[in-house]
Amino acid sequence: MVDRAEFAAWIERYERSWRSAGTAHLRELFTEDASYLHAPYEEPVVGLPDIERDWEAERDGPDEMFTMAASIVAVEGDTGVARVLVRYGEPVRQEYQDLWLVRFAADGRCVSFEEWPYWPNQAWTASPGGMGASGA
Repeated sequence: MVDRAEFAAWIERYERSWRSAGTAHLRELFTEDASYLHAPYEEPVVGLPDIERDWEAERDGPDEMFTMAASIVAVEGDTGVARVLVRYGEPVRQEYQDLWLVRFAADGRCVSFEEWPYWPNQAWTASPGGMGASGA
């Protein structure tokens, strides 16, 4: 079981880890056999060693300029859901809204992390070339 305060603290540690050099601190966030799914239809990254390699490949480094704002949507049992807004650069060069589905082990570390990212001006419809209601 995880509560809102524990989930909020985990999110803060996640952001702090992204801003920190190296990946040893990920052992405080993820279990050894955790899975990390970047998007619903992608293959998950499985196991802490692979998650560590993935983090190093995905980020620019601990000095990467970004802001992150998270709001918890729900927490039930061992699972938390948060809406996360991330903006990279100053000025902002990339932005996305994200939903995180995070399932926790009994020790409070993540055993399953799943993202549902969405970037501005990207289609949300199934029709080819559809850009949603705005037509942008």
